[in-house]
Amino acid sequence: MLRRTLLVACGVLVVCLAQPALAKEGEPLAGSKRLELQGDIAAQMVAGIDRFLLKQLAAAPAGRERRWGPEFDTTGHYIRTIEPFRQRLAHILGVRDERTKFAAPELIATTEQPAKIATGKKFEVFRVRWPTVRGIQAEGLLLVPLDKKFVADIVAIPSAEQTPEQLCGLSEGIAPESQYARRLAQSGCRVLVPAIISRRMQKRSFGGGDRGPNLTDREFVYRPAFEMGRHILGYEVQQVLAGVDWFAREAGNDDPTIGVIGYGDGGQLAMYAAALDQRIDAACVSGYFGPREGVWQEPLDRNVQGLVELYGDAEVASLIVPRALTIDSTPGPNIKLPSEGGGPADYVFPQPAAIQAEIDRLLKISDQVPLKPKGFASRNLAISAESAGQFCETRTLLSFLRQLCGPNGSVDTSEVMPEKNGPLPDVAERQSRLVKQLVDDTQLLLQDSPKVRSEFMRELYAVKDLEVYRGVVGKYRAMFAANAIGYLDELSLTMNPRTRQTYETDKWIGYEVQLDVVDDVFAYGVLLVPKDLKPGEKRPVVVCQHGLEGRPVDTFQGNHYAYHDFAAKLCERGFITFAPQNIYIGKDNFRTLQRKANPLGLTLFSIMVPQHQQICNWLKQLPMVDGERIGFYGLSYGGKSAMRIPPLVPDYCLSICSADFNEWISKNASTRLPFSYVWTGEYEIFEFDLGNTFNYSEMAALIAPRPFMVERGHTDGVSTDEWVAHEYAKVFYHYNHRLKIGDRCEMEIFDGPHTINGKGTFDFLHKHLKWAAK
Repeated sequence: MLRRTLLVACGVLVVCLAQPALAKEGEPLAGSKRLELQGDIAAQMVAGIDRFLLKQLAAAPAGRERRWGPEFDTTGHYIRTIEPFRQRLAHILGVRDERTKFAAPELIATTEQPAKIATGKKFEVFRVRWPTVRGIQAEGLLLVPLDKKFVADIVAIPSAEQTPEQLCGLSEGIAPESQYARRLAQSGCRVLVPAIISRRMQKRSFGGGDRGPNLTDREFVYRPAFEMGRHILGYEVQQVLAGVDWFAREAGNDDPTIGVIGYGDGGQLAMYAAALDQRIDAACVSGYFGPREGVWQEPLDRNVQGLVELYGDAEVASLIVPRALTIDSTPGPNIKLPSEGGGPADYVFPQPAAIQAEIDRLLKISDQVPLKPKGFASRNLAISAESAGQFCETRTLLSFLRQLCGPNGSVDTSEVMPEKNGPLPDVAERQSRLVKQLVDDTQLLLQDSPKVRSEFMRELYAVKDLEVYRGVVGKYRAMFAANAIGYLDELSLTMNPRTRQTYETDKWIGYEVQLDVVDDVFAYGVLLVPKDLKPGEKRPVVVCQHGLEGRPVDTFQGNHYAYHDFAAKLCERGFITFAPQNIYIGKDNFRTLQRKANPLGLTLFSIMVPQHQQICNWLKQLPMVDGERIGFYGLSYGGKSAMRIPPLVPDYCLSICSADFNEWISKNASTRLPFSYVWTGEYEIFEFDLGNTFNYSEMAALIAPRPFMVERGHTDGVSTDEWVAHEYAKVFYHYNHRLKIGDRCEMEIFDGPHTINGKGTFDFLHKHLKWAAK
């Protein structure tokens, strides 16, 4: 009955469109309700998506309970059933490289400076470095008992605002009772203290200067690493695990006693390291444990794709169980970072009730796990209540040491500071070395990435037959949806179209359109209908997509310098056009949507894909639309959309990427190209692991066998002709050589800037949408 009603309504629509003079301003299209929404509709759209994502984050803990299915009958069975979650955590943290084998850390010394820099009560302090992955060297301090006997091996990790020297009592900044590296060494432990990268802020621009965004060192590493499937957190976890490798190797056939401890960022790294490596007997997490559903407010260097979807701190900690864990509930650092081109942060450490709720979630899991038969404790999980004084004070360290060493473990409480033998390491120079090493490693990964992607796409690229291709490409589109874009598996609402006539010229009528997508999420845009439409006639549609901070009206009114009214010009050529409002508008308002989406395993395009699917669903119902001839044409960020949306919206029968097509992975990850996003304020642009899966040529292969075109201006600063041609050559090779459909693939390069040229692309639309040019 509903379908018949729609058909009748559509019949009325034809009459209205055939007689446009009858239409009045503000009236809806037949078959739709009147659009009542007023004000800044783009801002309202972004606000609705924000509400949607916040609800998804709030619901994440309940979702995790459904996804996690450990079995508790025996300790061994529990460990086996959680192994896939351990592996997945390693993957999203970028801990996926084999570590370099080494015999022992290397002492750092010169002819003027010995490696031994201090002597403390019962221990000596040495400057050391040790290999992690590829050519990366960790640096830090090694504290060794004077008698060379030790009760345990420990990696003690500072927070990002701390240094190893402060943890050892060699520099001011940490109260004596919280100098846990020093106190553990005094208590008979051998302690390795890695230096982790701080949040020192600097202007970043190609070739130096102060023109670029103000980024922390951690975000500067995060950006290219994220694109290459690595993460600053993963790099630093690898430092810790390389230390564990040494401890285990040195123990030989003996069973080493290994612990990790950290505060703040160091607590995060200690928890992740212990979750991933079962050789670690005990972990102590201080000033970090709590709910993660608000991770989008934390520094960008803590953004982990899909983290909150599968893991809260309780789930991560449950990967340590049944090994020992001490949680110190003392507050960690509050972190506030400005919005000056980098990701802003406004993180306030959770209140005790929120921490307790996360601990309760952990207890619900851990209480069901059989205890590890070590014989020294009745319980392997200890909670150290919030301290009114300092973090990692005696009570916390005593719990940690007794978990490691048994009930006789004790903490030396003396506050005798080590005596220095000479100058301490230059902290700023060390920081610069560490940053450069990690960034350089991302560039090595970038250099090798074409081979990695080629192997990833091998099955699809081997197909020559178009019918077979259509089947195999579906598998890759599914991987693209799940892993690159993030699949939002609900289109829960009927479209409920609301429209109103808002624009009119002598050649076309323009209607604002609003469509429901999912709760709090709607699609919005402007439909332009030619006035010469005949009754019963069906015409092709071109969806004309604006770029960054754009609006639908920019594409058809005002002769905007980038768009030149291309939606209106196409309508004047006889096409129906639709100009959607995409969500990349509002600066931090939309960029923080990416921050909220990523922990859920989503991206901005996870929202835009269902919006566009709903737009196509609606367009196909209109009686004057030929649903087999709907094309997509986008500029700039709209060009990004042209690469990502049509692969997942099969109703788009072709795609044109204007002013964006690129060697996209280099565009995002390179620190050696001036037009790289590493040097810009688009902190939301980076897509996890894309470097190992889908560059633009691979995305174009997902659009194939549908027609595809690139529009490029010689002076468009998004890239150079050489890089664009390099990537396009792979697309044309695929269409022309492999699939033998070279007539469906074109590129026009014109002498102009970042703009719609509207010549070769218009011809392409006429040809492939089968609409004769007037």
